[in-house]
Amino acid sequence: MSQRDTLRQRYSTEFQPFYQGNLRAFAIALLAAALFFYGLYSLDMSYARIAGGISELGRMVLLMLPPDPGTWTRAGTYVYAMVETLSIALLGTLLAAILAFPLGFLAARNTTLNRIVQFFARRSFDTLRGVDILIWALIWINVVGLGPFAGVLALLMSDLGSFGKLFSEAIEAADEKPVEGVVSTGGSSLSAVRFGILPQLMPVLLSQVLYAFESNTRSASIIGIVGAGGIGLILSEQIRTLEFRQMSFVILLILVTVSVIDLLCSKLRFSIIGVRAR
Repeated sequence: MSQRDTLRQRYSTEFQPFYQGNLRAFAIALLAAALFFYGLYSLDMSYARIAGGISELGRMVLLMLPPDPGTWTRAGTYVYAMVETLSIALLGTLLAAILAFPLGFLAARNTTLNRIVQFFARRSFDTLRGVDILIWALIWINVVGLGPFAGVLALLMSDLGSFGKLFSEAIEAADEKPVEGVVSTGGSSLSAVRFGILPQLMPVLLSQVLYAFESNTRSASIIGIVGAGGIGLILSEQIRTLEFRQMSFVILLILVTVSVIDLLCSKLRFSIIGVRAR
């Protein structure tokens, strides 16, 4: 028997075709590829339309230059709307984090004793997270009316599902040794959570909340387009009325604000997790 035959016999699983033993993954990959090519065929994608669209985009960019708010009064209105957008993002993020914090313990396997509660908590987070933020905005606009309050509630519902999942997974990943140490010294279950789990979790949770605030600053600009307050409504009106220079000023204001928020939150996040920001 040759050396190759010996190796093949000894490590038979390493020499089998890649699709054997991974039929499910192979089937999923085939379905994804079929969906991709079906999309290329059915969505009427053509290079001619792309080329024409690029030339039209170039013409629009020229019409948008230079950015011009029009008047100082309008510039003040835009800045106020941007501040309102930041307020929507901040309130929605903080309220979602506050509500998700205790609910995350119910959804974590190592901190809840009732599996039924844990199951329904997880599925509830999946449901909240599965509805897009624009859909939540449209729902709350019909419930509480137009304005920033609907935007805050939309961000709250969307982030509650995301935070609940992230927080529960962070709780499950916590090291059990500090918990065992607290319990071995006579501590209660509440003390084990307070002194054994929370010190491990807080840097991770705060980092996740800061990252969500960065993302929600952009999302709050979008939900305003459907009437949920903030600068998105102004941007939508300018796009509809073809006020290209004012539109570019608003877009530039959003980009600058988001960049500053990203920079500040990144520095805070690195300081929280113990890594020096450069």
